[in-house]
Amino acid sequence: MLLPNKLKHRRQFKGRMKGVATSMTTIAYGSFALQSQDMERITSRQIESARQAMTRHVKRGGKIWIRIFPHTPVTRKAMGTKMGGGKGSPEFFVAKVRPGTILFEMDGVPEDVAREAMRLAAHKLPVKTKFLMREN
Repeated sequence: MLLPNKLKHRRQFKGRMKGVATSMTTIAYGSFALQSQDMERITSRQIESARQAMTRHVKRGGKIWIRIFPHTPVTRKAMGTKMGGGKGSPEFFVAKVRPGTILFEMDGVPEDVAREAMRLAAHKLPVKTKFLMREN
């Protein structure tokens, strides 16, 4: 699972996500990409699950790039705890994804294999996605 090595602050505010992505919107490394169409928080577990699905389908061939990283901690208070007493402890980390963000890239495999691998990965994610190919 992806986790940040060090944080300046253990707990963060939830914040708001709005608009479309302005960075990480073009294919930078591979020939094929999976692009987000929705706005959502993607957990490190979901990213890892999608990565495993792709890697297993291509039978460890080709190269896969993960373009998102879960920097934001999400806190939870224990079940049955009464209100008050401060903010809960960090439970997991999320990546805030906006529409247009490239999530994964792939190279070194045929298009049909890449398309199927990305489809399997998309089923693991909470966002609608689109398969992209690099234009030569």
